[in-house]
Amino acid sequence: MRALLPAVLCVALASCGSSSSANNEASGAAPPGKISLTSDAFAEGQPIPAQFTCDGTNQSPAIRWSEPPAGTKSFALVVDDPDAPSGTFRHWGTVNIPSTVRSIATGQSVGTPAINDFGKPGYDGPCPPKGRGIHHYHFKLFALDVLLPGVAGDFKVANLEEEVREHTLERGELVGTYQRK
Repeated sequence: MRALLPAVLCVALASCGSSSSANNEASGAAPPGKISLTSDAFAEGQPIPAQFTCDGTNQSPAIRWSEPPAGTKSFALVVDDPDAPSGTFRHWGTVNIPSTVRSIATGQSVGTPAINDFGKPGYDGPCPPKGRGIHHYHFKLFALDVLLPGVAGDFKVANLEEEVREHTLERGELVGTYQRK
């Protein structure tokens, strides 16, 4: 019996992988590829300068990205802080960024802004509670196969990622940090 156990485990593990693969193929949902997302203001995992926070001018940092896949009709952008004390806090969201755009300049507004968790459209920078340690700000860009219809007015950043999930061709992410002492 002990001699058969490794063989049985190998067969069981192999069948789990093929079942998962079969499910992905059946649903037609392949995981999205990756877009390179960068900023001149900060590097991956590095601090976001105070200029782009509530302690500075609260302007959005410049970001740029690589070529998207064929079939991209628009982009969506989300910036959130999963380290917020009450759960993920969304600082910026915008949809229907034209597919020809490859960057957003400092303080620039592109596309249709969504309502952030401050209750306003557009960008509101990092502003974690003082003395609460380092927070991580995730800048996430989605290349979409559609322009999102009916997105205006009171559309919330909190709903944006769910809305774009089925339309994402590729995705990029850049993480910056900020801490208030």
